[in-house]
Amino acid sequence: MLSQNTLSKRGVMAATDCYIVHEIYNGENAQDQFEYELEQALEAQYKYIVIEPTRIGDETARWIAVGNCLHKTAVLSGTACLLTPLSLPPEYSRYVALPAGALSVACSALYGISWQFDPCCKYQVEYDSQKLSRLPLHTLTSSTPVVLVRRDDIHRKRLHNTIALAALAYCAKKIYELYAV
Repeated sequence: MLSQNTLSKRGVMAATDCYIVHEIYNGENAQDQFEYELEQALEAQYKYIVIEPTRIGDETARWIAVGNCLHKTAVLSGTACLLTPLSLPPEYSRYVALPAGALSVACSALYGISWQFDPCCKYQVEYDSQKLSRLPLHTLTSSTPVVLVRRDDIHRKRLHNTIALAALAYCAKKIYELYAV
């Protein structure tokens, strides 16, 4: 873990709870240093993390986007699974509800396995220019930094897990009715 003295030299803004991963190349292992700094900042749970190195910033933004996609897919497909029987005739609803339910369960499980314990899942990419204007971005050398903001994701996880479990229960019931009866 970086010492507080090292952190203050590298860009910690204690007043705004912001950490900046500066793009300063000090030798051939600079990329590893950037990754290490980002990992330490994520584990330290700063409110804002500004990532100046383009490659790491883009990779982090894509990782967060994939996690968001899995979450949204789990919620929307699970909702479709649960609402389809209300809107389609019973003989047709299973052709939509069962695949949608399976997709919801699969996305929720994949999110739980791959993202749940990653400290990066607690962050979202910040695009709001009003919020970004309050950060010390004027000190950066990069014109396109990636800014992460820490958000509580407990409600988000509960939502997609609840919907996925309800979809799983519905699918199990329908499969039992189709094959056991």
